[in-house]
Amino acid sequence: MKFTCEKSLLSEAINNVIPAVSSKSTLIALEGILLCCKDNTLNITGYNLELGIIKKIDVSAHENGNIILNASLLSNIINKMPEGIISFQTDEKLLTIIRCKDVEFTILGLDAEEYPDMPTISDDKQLEIPHFLLRKMISQTLFSVAQTDQNPIHTGSLFDIDNGILNIVSVDGYRLAMRKEKVPVTDNFKFVVPGKTLGEIVKLISRLALEDDEEKVKITVSNKHISFTINGYVIISRLLEGEFLDYKNAIPNDSQTEIITDTKIFLDSINRASIIINERAKSPIKCTFENNHIKVFCETAMGKINDAIEAEIEGTTVKIGFNNKYMADALKASECEKIKIQITSPLSPMKIVPIDDDSFLFLVLPVRLK
Repeated sequence: MKFTCEKSLLSEAINNVIPAVSSKSTLIALEGILLCCKDNTLNITGYNLELGIIKKIDVSAHENGNIILNASLLSNIINKMPEGIISFQTDEKLLTIIRCKDVEFTILGLDAEEYPDMPTISDDKQLEIPHFLLRKMISQTLFSVAQTDQNPIHTGSLFDIDNGILNIVSVDGYRLAMRKEKVPVTDNFKFVVPGKTLGEIVKLISRLALEDDEEKVKITVSNKHISFTINGYVIISRLLEGEFLDYKNAIPNDSQTEIITDTKIFLDSINRASIIINERAKSPIKCTFENNHIKVFCETAMGKINDAIEAEIEGTTVKIGFNNKYMADALKASECEKIKIQITSPLSPMKIVPIDDDSFLFLVLPVRLK
């Protein structure tokens, strides 16, 4: 294998592929990046058997070939090379010479035959969505993905396409987050994507800093795998299997009390109360909604706090307790100036929705007060 290319182009591709590489694996090949050079195109692949990222870049190829190079070593070498044209040359003994100006590294690679095959994905089910919208939908729901594998299906987010509406839903047993948008899809289907995959997609879109808001992410779904294609990158992931929560039946239909409040002011109040809460001193925050005020109270071994903020309140007076982090996460994810809180009873989930539309919905389970 022998090729040359711009250092900046190669460096960006390797840095964006490396999150899919195993840091430690019983299969040494998985700790490497697969380079495949053919006809002036270099395929750069990272894969850890659950998540794979592939990027194609243009190179000047003098000799086709494939090799696996240790990802950490390769990344460090390329990132610390001077700017300019980099050349790669690999011999039959898998020794790879990497040159740029007066700098030359020689490293040993692995036979490309040792790299596991990536899953192939049929294109039966597809949808496209603008990159900024997909990133926002994932970001507004990812915080509710379960962090433990007590119920493995809930360590991912449900993508539910129903009558031209895409619902992305995450649950962890204590809260629920849902984000919806119209999509140009006629078929109805659903699948669950691992939270780790979605986190990497958000990071990749952010790193790419795409200027064209209309550039779309192409999503292709098969029975067990999914691919996301954007700006020359292909992210391939396994799908989670199992029975996801029936989220539609988990959402309360009515409410006895409705509150409209400034999101930042309420979040600031929650953050103030959180000062006296930690792992040793745990306690729910108690809120009383009455007389157009939200009264916030918390008491732990570290101290206690009383606070009050103004709000528009309709319905019966209600006192409810909740986990400070769960409420703060929901308020941050709302990304709007004002939110509406709907409460059926002190023991029913608190429903947080926007004022003007139904684009998102968050549920926070209450804590039973003594």
